[in-house]
Amino acid sequence: MVAAAGATALAVAMGIGRFAFTPILPMMQADAGLTLAAAGWLAAANYLGYLVGALCAARVPPAWALRGGLLLIALVTAGMGWADGFAAWFVLRLVAGIASAWVLVHVSAWALGRLLLLQRPQANGGVFAGVGIGIAGAGLLCMGLMHAQVDSARAWEWFGLVSLLLTAAVWFAFGDAGQATASGTRAEPSASGALAEPSSRGTPAVHPQRMRWDADRWRLALCYGAFGIGYIIPATFLPAMAKHYITDPAVFGWAWPVFGAAAALSTWAASRWLHAVNNRRLWAAAYLLMALGVALPAVWPALTAILIAALLVGGTFMVVTMAGLREARAVAGEQATGFIAAITAVFAAGQVIGPLIVSALARFQGGFALALRAAAALLAVAAVALWRSAR
Repeated sequence: MVAAAGATALAVAMGIGRFAFTPILPMMQADAGLTLAAAGWLAAANYLGYLVGALCAARVPPAWALRGGLLLIALVTAGMGWADGFAAWFVLRLVAGIASAWVLVHVSAWALGRLLLLQRPQANGGVFAGVGIGIAGAGLLCMGLMHAQVDSARAWEWFGLVSLLLTAAVWFAFGDAGQATASGTRAEPSASGALAEPSSRGTPAVHPQRMRWDADRWRLALCYGAFGIGYIIPATFLPAMAKHYITDPAVFGWAWPVFGAAAALSTWAASRWLHAVNNRRLWAAAYLLMALGVALPAVWPALTAILIAALLVGGTFMVVTMAGLREARAVAGEQATGFIAAITAVFAAGQVIGPLIVSALARFQGGFALALRAAAALLAVAAVALWRSAR
């Protein structure tokens, strides 16, 4: 039940609050005249909100952050269909990003802590599979709406309704989130996934509001920030890229469900079979595969390359999230929630930069391909740093 509640919350927060814009973007380009540059700014607004939400997440009571964040996502998502104009869309996507960060930070701390106390850490994969399930579900819903010739405004309303129904389904699960999160810092997962005492690498805080930073924590934060820049370009523009090669939504629409299905299956597989692998080496290996997927459309501009990229990026981005947050808990010990919030903020800053790079380069010939190549190179550098620091 813990895993199911966490997965449902992440499906709403990430599949809809964060990424519903991705499959709806081709619809908005067709019926609302949204340009690629404007789309980049709307994506950046959501990721900026995610940054703001991550920065203040640790100060929001867990139950309020989880319940309020999910409800807010439902309202502002439906609001995208009621609003008209770029300015209103910008504000709504900003608020959706804030709420999504609250939910991700607190549901991660809540679910991982509860599962450790229940001695079921292998169920972590079920929690994080919720992101991929949400993405795949959003993509399939969008394909159905496009087939029914529903416009983008009505699509946003449909997504808002689905968010509201899923929020109602898990509302009562998070009533004791504050107590669960607090108790979740008593133990940490060992390399094998078994219950263990907090890692000696994590130094207990002298004051609950103060976090100590050393070179290793900075390394993890910066590598997680590279993740934000590296994956967000394909994660924002894959369906729009696919539509460039074929206009039938029954074909190009599959790019996003493939991305989500790969995310869900890879997370489950990693938690089931790779839980004994060193977190940093798993993280680094996933980065190399992700870099290949990010670079592929830049060197092979075809629908097939985009679908392969969807598999590679979708199949690694939640493995990176799971390994990164698991490593953050092991490193930070009793400061786990604060450190998760901190690296999520760095990650969110990277996500803001990615779409803005696309917006800036969209006017130039080959600018999009250049952005993809730069993102792939950054991921490769981060992979080397993680592998060399693995213990």
